Amino acid sequence: MQHRLLNWFRYSSPATFYPLAGRIAQVSWLVAIVLIGVGLYMSFFVAPTDYKQGDGYRIIFVHVPASWMSMFLYLVMAGWSAIGLVFNTRLSHMMSQALAPTGAMFAFVSLWTGAFWGKPMWGTWWVWDARITSELILLFLYLGYMALLGAIDDRRRADRAGAILLLVGVINIPIIYFSVKWWNTLHQGATVKMSGETSMDETMLWTMLIMSVGFWAYSIATAMMRVRSIMLEREHDTQWVRNLIGAKA
Repeated sequence: MQHRLLNWFRYSSPATFYPLAGRIAQVSWLVAIVLIGVGLYMSFFVAPTDYKQGDGYRIIFVHVPASWMSMFLYLVMAGWSAIGLVFNTRLSHMMSQALAPTGAMFAFVSLWTGAFWGKPMWGTWWVWDARITSELILLFLYLGYMALLGAIDDRRRADRAGAILLLVGVINIPIIYFSVKWWNTLHQGATVKMSGETSMDETMLWTMLIMSVGFWAYSIATAMMRVRSIMLEREHDTQWVRNLIGAKA
């Protein structure tokens, strides 16, 4: 058991994680393409028409998984940053940096698709609703984190500053999730709850779950590709990168 644990710990080094990240990215891309393709097909052609919202509701099959992923990826980034601060591991901060653009993209997609849903349902593109506003703050946290890393030349100082920002911003995640319960809000309440209860049609639920897993696989694929680039950039003066470049030359 101890031997297996030590084998896993060896992947905390960029030199050993680099080839593993490439293999994970390949598998994750395949899973993402298949599941998102199936999910989109079910969204348009299999899921039934909602009796209240008509076909306009179908945008939720992108909106809801994107919203989930925007919150989940931020928590993962904060977790990696906490590990980096405690154990001073370079790879942890690299993983946080690699996840940030994908998290920001999902936060933007969440807001954008929400606006397209809100126009026919509420009659407006935007309202200063508690959940929508806190999701906008989440997007700003992502952008602020990436801007902070780019503004500090010293990589160690940038990693520490970014990690602190991420950990402070974690407070916004429960605010997003519970905002519809804590305040009087226009936003629709959760149809899939943490307790496992749901008020959705079974086909709709399966479609949303397939899209969610597809988005999750996409996030892993993009993070693995991006972290490989970050490793090469940050470790360019190390022997393993020189050997890698020499082998490809």
